[in-house]
Amino acid sequence: MSIKIKKNYRTGVGIVLFNNQGNIFTGKRFDADLYWQMPQGGIDENESLEQAALRELLEETGIGKVEIITQSKNWLYYDIPKTMVPLSWNNAYLGQQQKWFLMKFLGTDEDVNINYIDNAEFKEWCWQSADNVLSNVISFKKELYTLIIKEFSHVIRYYVK
Repeated sequence: MSIKIKKNYRTGVGIVLFNNQGNIFTGKRFDADLYWQMPQGGIDENESLEQAALRELLEETGIGKVEIITQSKNWLYYDIPKTMVPLSWNNAYLGQQQKWFLMKFLGTDEDVNINYIDNAEFKEWCWQSADNVLSNVISFKKELYTLIIKEFSHVIRYYVK
């Protein structure tokens, strides 16, 4: 796996999972009462980007019934607020660099299990329109979310007839 590493940024993957209506899966984290996010996470040693995206999706949502459609053309970055740096990732990173995957959900809502693992990340989940996703994301991720939704929105429209 060849990754362009930006110093002091955690390398990971993100997932834009959409359903038959073109809505996007979001979860509300246990530590963020007001904000929703799409699944994302780190890459394990000797794991491909695709493997990491599928694993993170399964761990955070219990969802395994998906089709990978595409991935982002570029690595995307976001910074966390300076006040959060000492609290995040043992003070090792200023933010994240991520490769994003667009996936189509092939299951039913009954296939979603945000308690799939003991250390669940999300306390609630829902399907949201792209506009609502952008309205409900925490401010420091808004630019990244805007870029990735813009990159993938035409593809989602192709799949939603």
